[in-house]
Amino acid sequence: MEGFYYVYVLESLKDGKNYTGYTKNLELRFEQHNKGMVKSTKNRRPLKLIYFEGCLNQQDATHREKYLKTHYGKMFLKNRLKSYFTG
Repeated sequence: MEGFYYVYVLESLKDGKNYTGYTKNLELRFEQHNKGMVKSTKNRRPLKLIYFEGCLNQQDATHREKYLKTHYGKMFLKNRLKSYFTG
């Protein structure tokens, strides 16, 4: 969708850890991560997209990204994704 920013969470299939970021173009950014073009995830490939949210503007996306990186944000994600990973 045009005009949205996306906050996303990737899971490393190598070490099981998550990476949270934001972008204007989710498909392109995910491709960049998996091709090793992003320094912070380059050595943690392959990566799987496990969560994303759409935001109306960049400021909302950066605030949401910062929240998801906090202890409470990680707990929110864990609870949100629990039913998806357990069936």
